[in-house]
Amino acid sequence: MDSGLYETIFVRKSVRRYKSTPLSDGLLQDIVEHTRRLEPMLKGIKVEFKLVPGKMIKNLLPVKAPHYFAIFSENKEGYLTNAGFLIQQLDLYLSANGIGSCWLGIAKPAKVLEAASGFKFVIALAFGMPLHSLHRQSKLEFKRKPLEAITNIQGMADLLEAVRFAPSASNSQPWYFTESEGYIHAFCVRPGMIKAIFYAGLNKIDLGIAICHFSIAARHFGKIIEFSDNEKGRANPPPGYYYNVSFKLRDV
Repeated sequence: MDSGLYETIFVRKSVRRYKSTPLSDGLLQDIVEHTRRLEPMLKGIKVEFKLVPGKMIKNLLPVKAPHYFAIFSENKEGYLTNAGFLIQQLDLYLSANGIGSCWLGIAKPAKVLEAASGFKFVIALAFGMPLHSLHRQSKLEFKRKPLEAITNIQGMADLLEAVRFAPSASNSQPWYFTESEGYIHAFCVRPGMIKAIFYAGLNKIDLGIAICHFSIAARHFGKIIEFSDNEKGRANPPPGYYYNVSFKLRDV
């Protein structure tokens, strides 16, 4: 995973207005090639990135971009969190290279796209040259929970601060991290009945985004993370959360 994306975490923002001019064919090809180098959180889940025109994406939000990725995945346990982990690497890569992007949580692809893929549609990503500023000028522009609202872990502020700045649907930050016996445990909020209709899947994607930020920060500070299932973590979720995955830090 590219540790050079670490600095981008603290300036990145969702871009919702774009120049109509498309990117060059060469640049688009470079971006498509980069999607093949993204590192998964969970190995063994096939994921497909389809570069598609806007007419193939039905989007209820007022976002019109020159380019879109529609992301599809095998429907396996953890596929949504894995997709979030993957796509956020692309989102940060685009931002680091002067290209704006925006997650489209309620967009849907044309039926022919999903039929052609054979996998389950996960989410879409709009991208292109931003009409206005690409990056935030200050961390104060972020609307995020304080660190103590997303974790009780002590001594990892440098890593967890990157997690705090992760984007999420409606800025809900539906994650919580704990630590025991050298393992870090990642939990996702348990939504109420009504919110579950809209956010259950998005929350899992959001958690993958947060874990991606943790992984990038770990690499920046000379560590990598190794994922596993952990019985103690699974058995001890914080109130209102459910277990997702655990991981350990080790030196590169």
